Amino acid sequence: MAELKTAMLAKNEAGLRGLRAIKAAIILAKTSEGAGGELKEEEETRLLQKLVKQRKDSLTIYQQQNRPDLAKKEEEEITVIERFLPKQLDEQALKAALSKIIAETGASSPADIGKVMGIATKQLAGQADGKTISAVAKELLTK
Repeated sequence: MAELKTAMLAKNEAGLRGLRAIKAAIILAKTSEGAGGELKEEEETRLLQKLVKQRKDSLTIYQQQNRPDLAKKEEEEITVIERFLPKQLDEQALKAALSKIIAETGASSPADIGKVMGIATKQLAGQADGKTISAVAKELLTK
């Protein structure tokens, strides 16, 4: 809320759009059936990741349709939302974590990707998105 107020006072339109999207999503999640008015930290992280993913998907579509005006808005909102996410793992750290998971599960071929992804998505939640985890895991399993 303090960030929202600061963005309003600074007339930061991009920040305001991103923060309002976060606020709306959190309110919706808190008031949804079965939520009990509370959100755990991991649920909030998942929610923010979902918001970023939606915007990245939209960004890709806008870039394909040659709409730089709309693409710029999505990029700005992604930047705002990512400020509230935990620091993402870089590629080396992600490879190291996935190599360890692959060794633990005994996975040896791309057919074992399901075993690896099940554990990896839980352990690396908030630190990397599923698409990146999947791509790196496939790369490691095909070696």
